[in-house]
Amino acid sequence: MENGTHFRTCHLCEALCGVAITVKDGRIDSIKGDENDPLSQGHICPKATALQDLHEDPDRLRRPIRKTGDGWQEISWDEAFDLVANRLHQVRSQHGRNSIGVYLGNPNVHNHGSLVATMPFLRAIGSQNRFSATSNDQLPHMLTSLEMFGHQILFPIPDIDHTDLFMCIGANPMASNGSLMSVPDIRGRLKALKQRGGKLIVIDPRRTETAKVADEFHFIRPGSDALLLMAMVHTLFDEDLVDPGPAERLVKDIDLLRLASVPYTPDAVSHRTGIEPETIRELARQLAQTRKAALYSRMGTSTQAFGGLATWLSYCLNILTGKLDTVGGMLFTQPAIDLVTLGAMSGQKGHFDKRRSRVRDLPEFAGEYPASTMADEMLTPGEGQIRAFVTVAGNPVLSNPNGRRLDKALEGLDFMVSVDYYLNETTRHADVILPPTAALERSHYDLIFNMFAVRNVAKFSDALFKPADDTRHDWQILIELTHRLERLRKGGRLPLRSELGWRTFKQLGPDPILDMLLRTGPYGANTGPARKFLQPAVDLVMDILPERHPLRSLVRLSPVNREWNGLAKGLSLAALRDNPHGVDLGALQPSLPNRLFTRDGLIQMAPRRFLQDLGRLHEALSTDPDGDFRLIGRRHVRSNNYWMHNSRRLVKGKERCTLIIHQQDADRIGLKAGDMAEVQGGGQQIVLPVEINEDIMPGVVSIPHGWGHDREGIRQSVAQSHAGTSINDVLADDQIDHLSGTSVLNGQSVSIKAWQAKTSRQSA
Repeated sequence: MENGTHFRTCHLCEALCGVAITVKDGRIDSIKGDENDPLSQGHICPKATALQDLHEDPDRLRRPIRKTGDGWQEISWDEAFDLVANRLHQVRSQHGRNSIGVYLGNPNVHNHGSLVATMPFLRAIGSQNRFSATSNDQLPHMLTSLEMFGHQILFPIPDIDHTDLFMCIGANPMASNGSLMSVPDIRGRLKALKQRGGKLIVIDPRRTETAKVADEFHFIRPGSDALLLMAMVHTLFDEDLVDPGPAERLVKDIDLLRLASVPYTPDAVSHRTGIEPETIRELARQLAQTRKAALYSRMGTSTQAFGGLATWLSYCLNILTGKLDTVGGMLFTQPAIDLVTLGAMSGQKGHFDKRRSRVRDLPEFAGEYPASTMADEMLTPGEGQIRAFVTVAGNPVLSNPNGRRLDKALEGLDFMVSVDYYLNETTRHADVILPPTAALERSHYDLIFNMFAVRNVAKFSDALFKPADDTRHDWQILIELTHRLERLRKGGRLPLRSELGWRTFKQLGPDPILDMLLRTGPYGANTGPARKFLQPAVDLVMDILPERHPLRSLVRLSPVNREWNGLAKGLSLAALRDNPHGVDLGALQPSLPNRLFTRDGLIQMAPRRFLQDLGRLHEALSTDPDGDFRLIGRRHVRSNNYWMHNSRRLVKGKERCTLIIHQQDADRIGLKAGDMAEVQGGGQQIVLPVEINEDIMPGVVSIPHGWGHDREGIRQSVAQSHAGTSINDVLADDQIDHLSGTSVLNGQSVSIKAWQAKTSRQSA
């Protein structure tokens, strides 16, 4: 790579921060914020500087390795591909296609090459036993969007740059930089909110980093968010504050929602939520009476026992108060590559509960079963038992509930392969590890997070460094395995057309596909003077073709759609290369009804499956909390899951894997700051140091997620020296949101006691 400064987007979280990386003598000399990036405008968080650590990490694998009786052995790529393809084919031939399981980790969505290659790979595997990080994360948002708006990834995004009231529940964007809301420099944006006279309200079981800068903060008991939100809905109807505004002509079944909310008065839910009735009413009034306002909910409301209901109700509150599709409220993005419309064109808007898992009868979502049942499917004998497993950029032993049980399940597999460049807590169980190139050795475009950004932008970066000889990109690994599996399935040979197609893809890669999608998207080809001749023909096509004709969808997506006449044109890969800082495509704009994908073109305010789940919520009204503690996770700005803990820059400083407990609870148990506490839950126990403060609600304790690097057999020296302990080792994998199938990661019951070193020990 040439010396000088190169511009990219940091891929380490969802924020899309632009970085300026200076290279000197072939190595990274500095990493700074790109002041000309249209979205981040020079802001970066501490994670960005760790891009160098991850790129230069001596623990990162560069060649395939195979497990032998004498330890790990490096092998050639051809040998590795042959071994993996033959073993997977053998398992499938002997035990059926569902005997292979696949798990996809969340780094895949930061990688357009992996995204392009994943679907053909999954088709070649052919198994229904597919899992991903989705059901440990944002599944309730996807299900709600599917049911209400007709598409699983059509998420309303807070227009934070123009709102006057930002109400944040179960989210901590000061630490996460936003989630399903790509928002670099959230601190600066919240400061601007206050400077224009706006207000920040935070509701959370912990006084988070975001709560500490809020104008108003309220504790809430973990898992009771749906009760609070339903009481706010009740208040809107009770005080005649319902006004959907611009969306009024598009909403359906508001009366059903009104009837559903009747039992959930603020007085009825107060004892379960820990929030006073008048406070609940005032929260509803503020949302209704502030013209530009947005209610944003995230992990705390998603990954809990009522995650589906809580997410649905947060959407409903925005709609009932006229905040959907309004500037300063909640808006849909219009990205340069519109995966929402592309998916709808191909019939991939999403689906739910088309089949059920073998052991626990859990519903699939978009072809995936809940990740919490992976171990069940491996440990339970019978037809369809998972006997071989593939992980791609994932470490579910640390990110999935009951990680120790999953450890046991992975040990018993016939065969396992991991596409990963670390020997970590999950990949240590693999027979073969296929390491991809590092992120700075491949091109980058954010296909996914541009759909969630608080402003429409587009940015492409070529590889910063040339990959070393005899290395492979992740898309090359997946495509090569796909090719070989298809040939084995066809008896060793493929038709000439298929063979040529695979060879072409291997040669060209995903970037030409990216270019085609940019050119044919809303901001694509500039037809110039020809538009005045094309437009009448286009209008005629839209008038005469049936509503669901595929050509209508194609025109709707393309640059010649009249709806996009006011958008910038001429976007392509070449245009983005000419603008290395990125291209500003404008603020989010109202887009309804064109952005809806429901059958009747209306917003479904009361989907039947949500109404049916209200019986479970009603039972919670009369249930008193038990005497145990409720456990919640937490996020730090210098951490994002397990895969950043091998960076010295990110783990240095004060110990972060601690148990946070309120002073009065610590006094009752006999704990002091710095003591070791034993946490028991899910039939397991862990031990970790105590941190005492009053930023957490009494009766609640908090442990950060992603730690637990003390297991044997991993090769991450920095992570091992800052091992911490895994919160998921004390979270039961049989606790799920019964509506969506999402793992309960927040609000499970645990017991706490002082650790007695003579009689107890921390399990490995």
